[in-house]
Amino acid sequence: MKRDDISYWKMTREFMRKHPGTAPGNPIPSIKTDLNKLDNDEPVVVWFGHSSYFIRINSKNFLIDPVFSGNAAPVSFMVKAFPGADAYKAEDMPAIDYLILTHDHYDHLDFKTIRKLQGKTGRIICSLGISAHLEYWGVPGQKITELEWWQAVSLDNDMEMIAAPARHFSGRGVKRGQTLWSSYILKTPTHRLYLGGDSGYDVHFKEIGDKYGPFDLAILECGQYNTMWPLIHMMPEQTVQAAIDLQAKALMPVHWAKFKLGLHPWNEPVRRLIAEMERLKREDPTIQNSSDTLPAVVTPKIGEPVIINGGYCSTPWWEGLDS
Repeated sequence: MKRDDISYWKMTREFMRKHPGTAPGNPIPSIKTDLNKLDNDEPVVVWFGHSSYFIRINSKNFLIDPVFSGNAAPVSFMVKAFPGADAYKAEDMPAIDYLILTHDHYDHLDFKTIRKLQGKTGRIICSLGISAHLEYWGVPGQKITELEWWQAVSLDNDMEMIAAPARHFSGRGVKRGQTLWSSYILKTPTHRLYLGGDSGYDVHFKEIGDKYGPFDLAILECGQYNTMWPLIHMMPEQTVQAAIDLQAKALMPVHWAKFKLGLHPWNEPVRRLIAEMERLKREDPTIQNSSDTLPAVVTPKIGEPVIINGGYCSTPWWEGLDS
């Protein structure tokens, strides 16, 4: 979880210091999309900030790691969403065919959201052990499918979901390691998507890319990193390398722009990621001679629909919010 030469006391002291720019100076912009009226023919992703997003593909609705209660902690006054970043609520969600849960941290598994979504959710797919939380909260066990790494489950319309490794940890409160953490591969007859969850960088990305790639879109964490805990969260430059390892055609960076869980400026993750892409284009002659070597970077506003393989257009909406 941390470097061997870093103590928990040092980490605590760093969190108690005031680090500049960790929250935006102005509200996060968003687009309010009616998720019930998305075009059924085009596969689409809608990001809700941090690691919560909606996918409509092959006539089915997927919702990944929804956190809509306004905070990402066991008590409501801690880790509150940035102003403007909490534009979507559980009530805005359409009927969900598949609710996907990568791990049980508060910024990925939210009690209030799960309770509100229960009546409109058909099936829940989660990492090994998470059903204990869900059933304790009143979710019927027959709705839940737990997966261990490399396990697969068949979905409707000839789709398949495979759980894959990630380098992270789990735990709520003081208990850790009671449940598994995972990334997921979503295979449809026409597309392959990588749903990354949280992970430090390691060889598993190349292993997954060699086994299941290329991917039309990789949705990867990019935020809440620090040199004190480099094993459980990637630096933005490593996020780029992970997308390359996965053989992704496009990369959507998530795990930023909603909650302050790290010590870096709030918009540094996306700035560093884009700078690394530009550096690779300048310095790698093989990339200069091949326009399709690097993945396209997809940076939508919260709520902005992104058509998969639809000609990605990204604008730096995060600039100017600190003035």
